[in-house]
Amino acid sequence: MANSIVVTGTDTGIGKTVFSAGLVQALGATYWKPVQAGLEEETDSQVVARLSGCTMLPETYRLKMPASPHLAAEAEQVEISLDDLSIPSVDGPLVIEGAGGLMVPLNRKSLYLDVFAGWKRPVILCARTQLGTINHSLMSLLALQQAGCKAVGIAFIGEPEPEVEQTICDFGKVEHLGRLPKIDPLSSQTLAEAFRQNIKLDTIRKALA
Repeated sequence: MANSIVVTGTDTGIGKTVFSAGLVQALGATYWKPVQAGLEEETDSQVVARLSGCTMLPETYRLKMPASPHLAAEAEQVEISLDDLSIPSVDGPLVIEGAGGLMVPLNRKSLYLDVFAGWKRPVILCARTQLGTINHSLMSLLALQQAGCKAVGIAFIGEPEPEVEQTICDFGKVEHLGRLPKIDPLSSQTLAEAFRQNIKLDTIRKALA
């Protein structure tokens, strides 16, 4: 567990999986998505594999419905057990990606935040730079703090909004890990270059030590 780090987000669809792919590639890490809800389109693990070329661990739960994990599981008459979500042992660093935001339910009693708190591993919060991000980001940082989770910092995704980004870091008392811009075309090579230029990898590596 000591070499693992968690990537979560303030919401769904903000680019967290692309960030995870870049981080996996930059660290030469293994990737693990504990719960995948939705199998019709390319899964997060498949996206990360395509963009990073790194080792993937199989998801513990693979659910067909693209919905909150607890609803997707119930549709298949399955209950997600937190006992099944222990961090696996791997050689080298492990990047773990959550689903959606911190308050996503895994079953009728537990949220993803409860799992992160139990793991006691450092967390990177991904946030968009669009309107509304200050509220979502500060609420997420507060939730992490109250749950006893260590936030390595916040990584922004999108067009530059320096005043907004700094406001979040100041109020949230958290380090700015950089901003990943829109990457077009998106490939393993362009993602690696964007990460090298924009993300504070040394800070992230220290958190893994």
